[in-house]
Amino acid sequence: MSKLTIYQCPIILFDGVCNLCNAAVQFVLRNDTKKIFRFASLQSEFGQSILVKYNLNTTTLSSLVLLDGDRVYTKSTGALRIARKLRFPFNLFYSFIIVPPFIRNAVYNYVANNRYKWFGKEETCWVPTPELTERFM
Repeated sequence: MSKLTIYQCPIILFDGVCNLCNAAVQFVLRNDTKKIFRFASLQSEFGQSILVKYNLNTTTLSSLVLLDGDRVYTKSTGALRIARKLRFPFNLFYSFIIVPPFIRNAVYNYVANNRYKWFGKEETCWVPTPELTERFM
């Protein structure tokens, strides 16, 4: 796959050492039937360059980031926009976009702030299997 094609795909940046985040990536991989998403850890060189480019915090990695075209979405908006592109019935979660962002993000932040305590973390980033490598930056 060429670099041009990769950058035309939505890219999900995730906390590579977070067990919850890794489980979420694996969930997306299973339910992204059109294989449109690409992935990179926030800690990676690519992830850090995207954070810098869009003036996002490069040290506090408490939000997923969805890069879709030239737009960046974080927190609950990013998660819901990812859900919208998944197979049925998971795409129905996008209907929660009608909930005001301050409410959605309060829930998102609560989970994000407790994710290591509840789900644990790894010392190193998760490494995809050889058949999934082409979907990672």
